[in-house]
Amino acid sequence: MAKTIAVSPLAPASFPKLPVIKGVTFATIAAGVRYKGRTDVMLAELAPGTAIAGAFTRSATRSASVLDCQAKLGGKADQGAAIIVNSGNSNAFTGRAGVTAVEAITEAAAKTCDVPQARVFTSSTGVIGEPLPFERIVTSLDALKSALNENGIEAAARAIMTTDTFPKGAMAEIHVAGEPVRIAGIAKGSGMIAPDMATMLVYIFTDAAIDQAALQNLVSRHNETTFNCITVDSDTSTSDSLLVAATGASGVDVTGNESFSSALESVMRDLAHQVVRDGEGATKFVEITVEGALSDADAKTHALSIANSPLVKTAIAGEDPNWGRVVMAVGKSGAAADRDLLSIRFGDVTVARDGCVSPGYNEAEAAAHMKGQELSITVGIGLGAGRATVWTCDLTHAYIDINADYRS
Repeated sequence: MAKTIAVSPLAPASFPKLPVIKGVTFATIAAGVRYKGRTDVMLAELAPGTAIAGAFTRSATRSASVLDCQAKLGGKADQGAAIIVNSGNSNAFTGRAGVTAVEAITEAAAKTCDVPQARVFTSSTGVIGEPLPFERIVTSLDALKSALNENGIEAAARAIMTTDTFPKGAMAEIHVAGEPVRIAGIAKGSGMIAPDMATMLVYIFTDAAIDQAALQNLVSRHNETTFNCITVDSDTSTSDSLLVAATGASGVDVTGNESFSSALESVMRDLAHQVVRDGEGATKFVEITVEGALSDADAKTHALSIANSPLVKTAIAGEDPNWGRVVMAVGKSGAAADRDLLSIRFGDVTVARDGCVSPGYNEAEAAAHMKGQELSITVGIGLGAGRATVWTCDLTHAYIDINADYRS
């Protein structure tokens, strides 16, 4: 088990008070999958009629759980569903044994919750390459079933943590035709964060009524501006999974409703930011905006190149406004750039423009900005109207400490 470390200095003051989402209940248990003395399995049971959408890692070595969930999306929502998640073991790179584990868990959960096996979604997070002791999960299902309650979402957020230093939750509430619609989500993630789909493990629940295809469209679209715009260490997990479940219990149809779309995106962004704020060893939250690129795609390529650069990230950790490292990251990204058109700002301080140091640059002002916990870097490419924003954190020695001890 990884060593216990202090709560991230970037963590929220407390876990938010999330609304009850009618149509979903939660339970957790200490099954002993890997950890001792803490909960490590959570079960969410969903009412008949729940629409489920998702996004998953595109890793070529994705886990058996991810492959199983991908195959199940888009099914009929007239029956109930269940989500079961364990921490401590990712059930990835475990060959046929991984498939057997998923089949055993989903079959047992289907019987326990009286739902079709095709409507049981499972996720695993933790160490790669070790067989999952799935029997410990299967034998815990009856106890989980009996403990289900609508107020268990915070406990669920804690049960899915690995190297996380705090549980992550976010919510939104809107009114449609005078009726309330609620959204609540939880996430885990701290290291191995460079999503190529969604992120880590994320579960979002709403009492809205919406067609599965429409929900999937929203999830896929907002994923690109939230979870696919964060990075901690440039490493994409084998297990990244995002599931969004709409129970329909409010009776309010939000199909095509822009307020609901915006609320869902805000919850997704909030959770994505919390993952960055809990980046392993992080002391600074960094927003990187690239504007003036040939396209939005080029802008995002530049932004992620900056955000993933160890040289940029260690300079940030050292509170050094080393704009030369930003220039380097833009140059290596592969997207179009012209050295003599670049401009760079650290916060409100213009450090470079027209391809060289700004005539009015005051390094003391830039250094003062770098001492904060909330930093911004803005790069102007000068070639077009493309724009993108991504979020990252600094890279400190604590990242090495955490990952060197991860399996011990």
